[in-house]
Amino acid sequence: MPFPNLPGAPAPAHAAPASPTVPLGDQIERLVNGGPQAWAPLLAGLLHALINLAIGAGILVVTLWVARWASRLAREALARLHGRSAPDAVLAGFLASLVRYTVVVIGGIAVLQQIGVQTTSVLAVLGAASLAIGLALQGGLSNVAAGVMILLLRPYRIGDRVKIADVVGRVHGLDLFVTRLHDLQNSVVFIPNSKALGEVVVNYSMLEVRRIDMDFGIDYDDDEDLALALLIEIAKADPRIVADPPPWAKVTALKDSSVTVTLRAWTSPAGYRDTQFDLIKAVKQRFQAAGLSFPYPHQVAVTQREFTPPDQARQEAELSSLSAAAKAEAGVVKGRSRGARSTGSTSEAKGPTG
Repeated sequence: MPFPNLPGAPAPAHAAPASPTVPLGDQIERLVNGGPQAWAPLLAGLLHALINLAIGAGILVVTLWVARWASRLAREALARLHGRSAPDAVLAGFLASLVRYTVVVIGGIAVLQQIGVQTTSVLAVLGAASLAIGLALQGGLSNVAAGVMILLLRPYRIGDRVKIADVVGRVHGLDLFVTRLHDLQNSVVFIPNSKALGEVVVNYSMLEVRRIDMDFGIDYDDDEDLALALLIEIAKADPRIVADPPPWAKVTALKDSSVTVTLRAWTSPAGYRDTQFDLIKAVKQRFQAAGLSFPYPHQVAVTQREFTPPDQARQEAELSSLSAAAKAEAGVVKGRSRGARSTGSTSEAKGPTG
């Protein structure tokens, strides 16, 4: 095999020189003066682009229609899963939105591919941006995750009376970030979903009935059987108290100045507080009409006497008037006087003799 660059070797065959780049002005002049043959490639490319745009527009229209149909189908499927009961409006809206946006994203990727956009690069950029946004919004994303769990587990719904994070109120809003409560003072309280999911949630509206517990104190001399019978009668006379479970009344405590009788009755969660307050008023009126009394709490008043110094002279006189036997039995030193009390005994003052 002959080697290049050696004496006597044939010259290698060179590739054809590349065609020089035609300036833009010359291209426009060639298109203008070249006739139909010069316009044919441009028209073919333009027609191809229009066809791709038309197909992409068709895919977009079909995508929007499918997204609307899929969201409606998701709502109907959720309603069939719940049976006769009405599905949660928040859960239905969240599921429908999730299905709709998922279909729209898939259709958008198909449209970009049809018109010639490299979707791989776009998805890579979106993935990096999503990672950066996720690191910057960790707290917000935790609320979103907690909101999804609340929507799936449904510990409470819109309209329920609940206790969340020591706040008692009615749920008036629930989204992916916060739960909105109207408390008993009609103040709007926003609770982050992450805190709502991490705290103990008490739902007062989930069950059909709720129990009322009330304690009343009567005097020890009153008839406790009469008090219990009156409690049962008062509870049954209220139409808001359900018959099953029946009202319950017992003696539950013996206190310092009263006997405690307790009434337990069941009512609807909607009128719980009004029913409780009306029963308290009815019990007070009925007990007083029947002669039963509510004992007042006993209070002990402690008074302090004015300080007066002790009468030492009188005490010495009383001591002197006692008999010698009484003094000896009590261990009183003979002949003790006021001076001896302050300076010591006479023998101690003089010391030993001799």
